[in-house]
Amino acid sequence: MQKQSRHPDESVHRTVTDPIRLKTGSKTTEISFTSRPVTGYGGLSALAGYFQWQKLRKCIIDHLPFLTSSPNATPLDEIVISYVLGMLAGAKSLSQLSYLRRDMALAKLFSLNCFPSQSTFSRFFQRFTQAGNQKFFSPLWKWSLASLPSRKEGYTLDFDSTHLSHDDNLSGEGLNTGYTPEGFARSYHPLIAVLAEARLVAGFWLRSGDTRSDNNIIGFTAQVLSQMASHIRISLVRADSGFLDHNWLQSLEKIALPYIVVARLYKPLKQLAQTTQKWTKTNLAGVEVAEEIYQGWKWESARRVVLIRHEIEERPDAGGKMLFEDKDYRYQVLMTNLPLSVEGLTVWRTYNGRAGLENVIKELDENFAMPQTSLKSFWGTEAALSLSVLSYNLSVMFQQFFHWKDPVRADTLRYRLFCTGGILSTKARKTTLRLSVPIGKVRDWWRALFDKLSNEIINCHAVGEIFT
Repeated sequence: MQKQSRHPDESVHRTVTDPIRLKTGSKTTEISFTSRPVTGYGGLSALAGYFQWQKLRKCIIDHLPFLTSSPNATPLDEIVISYVLGMLAGAKSLSQLSYLRRDMALAKLFSLNCFPSQSTFSRFFQRFTQAGNQKFFSPLWKWSLASLPSRKEGYTLDFDSTHLSHDDNLSGEGLNTGYTPEGFARSYHPLIAVLAEARLVAGFWLRSGDTRSDNNIIGFTAQVLSQMASHIRISLVRADSGFLDHNWLQSLEKIALPYIVVARLYKPLKQLAQTTQKWTKTNLAGVEVAEEIYQGWKWESARRVVLIRHEIEERPDAGGKMLFEDKDYRYQVLMTNLPLSVEGLTVWRTYNGRAGLENVIKELDENFAMPQTSLKSFWGTEAALSLSVLSYNLSVMFQQFFHWKDPVRADTLRYRLFCTGGILSTKARKTTLRLSVPIGKVRDWWRALFDKLSNEIINCHAVGEIFT
């Protein structure tokens, strides 16, 4: 008697089951399944080569603040790499990160045993302390900033704070009620610093929701500056009115760091704007500028003030505020220590370049799970958010590596590059990834990209802008 097979159909390839016939319009499509390692994120393989170039894994291993306690535990560097990959693949929460566990092809590409579960991620971040965050992330910030070229004119360092509301989380440490653009809510109020010309985040601190914008700004600034690579020179600091603190400005002046900061329009500055006789017209229609020297209460020295007023009829969309009973103008007041040779209108235009920081924060919110991330531990939340921000930096650094002049957002990078399907196979100990890329210019572009990544010598050859 013939022995019965344990497989329902041994004549069929082991990766194939009985097909399902699905009507799709006027045709019928057969649906079957495979257990071969296929990934929808084959394009992330380019990141594997880039991580190797930048020695990311070594940097992670060298600075991890704690070790695994079990020989069977997931290696900590694999947890970090998995989190970064999840962010770049578009995950918005720890539970979505765990969906990658089924993608064995992607795990093999990055030399991971497997992607961690949601609970593994959670336990990992909950182990972080304030000291652990400092030990781990400060070197990573410095590592990411070291990728930048030096600039003769230096870099502009922008400071801001943002609000991350979590009214639905009643147990998270640091989630205190504070004012947000949407009203009062339980939230975090983190600090962020960005190098404007490179769009790279230079530092990130998490703070409780009831914290003032300028709280501990001096300590944050000192840490951010300490994380700069030796070839990176800061030529200007910019911030909004929430950071107009005399002690902070004094600390910048002591190290001869130029700044432009929006002034808080308290009564003395309102009076100054109302009484000054120094208004002069500019070559910009509807814009007038005046300059004064102002010394605030308990200030040890006076500072230069640039006043701008916009004629509403001429410039109805201009920024600024209406003051007193003057309904014809909107006013802006900037405080700066730039030399008088930099005229007031140039000071104002230079400050307006700070708008790029808002785009960075917007991308962090929309593409790197900033508003969704909240753990029970405050320092664990800061660790997860810091790693999300560093994932954003990696998306920017990756594009800079190929010298793309017009960088794209992370969601565009995913759609055009990372979400390229691939089939992984291993034969005679040789691993092959076959990407689903059509023959022609698109495939030539991919070849150029991988040629640059596989070159053992750093070269300055640019790879064309990401294909459309």
